[in-house]
Amino acid sequence: MCRVVGGQTAPETQYVRFGDADIAYQVVGDGPLDLIYCAGVQHLEVQWEHPSRAEFLSRLASFSRLILFDRRGWGASDPLPHGESPTWEGWTDDIRVVLDAVGSESAAVFGELDGGPICTLFAAMHPQRVRALVLANAAARNLRSDDYPIGYTEEEAEATVKLIESTWGSLDLAKVGFPSRAEDVPFLRWSARLQRAAATPRSAGLQYGYMIRSMDIRSVLDAIQMPTLVLNTTGNAFTPFEHGRYLAEQVSGARFLEIDSDDTLLYADAADRAIEEIATFLTGRLPPVEPDRVLTTILFTDIVNSTSRAAAEGDHRWRSTLAAHDRVVREQLEMYRGRELGTAGDGFLISFDGAARAIRCAKAIVEATAAIGIPVRAGLHTGECETREEGLAGLAVHIAARVAGVAGAGDVLVSRTLRELVFGSGLEFNEAGVHVLKGVDGDWQVFRLST
Repeated sequence: MCRVVGGQTAPETQYVRFGDADIAYQVVGDGPLDLIYCAGVQHLEVQWEHPSRAEFLSRLASFSRLILFDRRGWGASDPLPHGESPTWEGWTDDIRVVLDAVGSESAAVFGELDGGPICTLFAAMHPQRVRALVLANAAARNLRSDDYPIGYTEEEAEATVKLIESTWGSLDLAKVGFPSRAEDVPFLRWSARLQRAAATPRSAGLQYGYMIRSMDIRSVLDAIQMPTLVLNTTGNAFTPFEHGRYLAEQVSGARFLEIDSDDTLLYADAADRAIEEIATFLTGRLPPVEPDRVLTTILFTDIVNSTSRAAAEGDHRWRSTLAAHDRVVREQLEMYRGRELGTAGDGFLISFDGAARAIRCAKAIVEATAAIGIPVRAGLHTGECETREEGLAGLAVHIAARVAGVAGAGDVLVSRTLRELVFGSGLEFNEAGVHVLKGVDGDWQVFRLST
């Protein structure tokens, strides 16, 4: 099931001063449990721009007071001084300083990817402040040695750092991290933008080079006495699940769980299982879900060939193009009473309580954006969705996105379900073929709105 958070805006970003640096943090939710989350690639505000990430964070906050932060050198926090290398001990200080800032004396600590060893070190150094530890796709050491045969060879480590630095902020690296979303272009564009917002290629290469070559926390694992949950996706390109198994074997009483996914981080393909396991581990019960269901028409739009166009225009001009595009789209939404659920770079996700009105709005968007020289495509589907406080969830959202994915410039494509629903409305369609929609069972016939 594809879950989408609609209209979710980033919580207020605050800062705490530590030495000469400002550390950015956010607090979400008001649950009885404090949960601080140390993620991998991160920018506090950009992360809320995509429904998948926003949904993942919102669900963590449904059973906790969720504390988010950008560690020094990443995202909205101060960069490292030029030429200065990060340190693991320094990053654990970031956790301590943020917990102090929000008045948390004891918290569950959740570390994902390179956040895992940081959280493990913090738990070993400050056990009185850690009530539970959750590690996801983390490792105790990265380099191979005689007593750690599952790590990178020196050649593999060098190749990994070069891959990160040479493809940082690109769709190619996003695909490596999220194979489950390899054909979801809006997601990939947002993921690449998140990388660029988090760090420059040089900074990312410097920090990942340091992390891969220096990290070895094996000596502190026997000091971890609090309840510990270790999660690992089975096909992870950067942290094979053997690393997670090793962590769980070395931490007394730790529980190890493999999640069937090829993704490097949990918030896409692995989100449902991960949230359930984390919530149950920390609270003893499944996270609260109170779904209601409603028949809704979902519209996806995005700019055609935006990547090549952005490269040709340059950053400044492309920002102006996007601003003009967003303004025109929102004008049509207001006219046709569409509800903006979210954006991802150059695309919009919109819901309607009227099927024919949704199609007419899609046509108006395509025509209005074409008039200012921006080719857009659109895809629509009608289906039953779960309504939640934060937005909509359901297979209908996923299907609409896939229908949009097979559209061309200026196309408004609809599913057979939607075409039949608007019969007699005066809208006319031509057959646009039968398609296999990734992640959706069966063949799907789609139709193109006649101009």
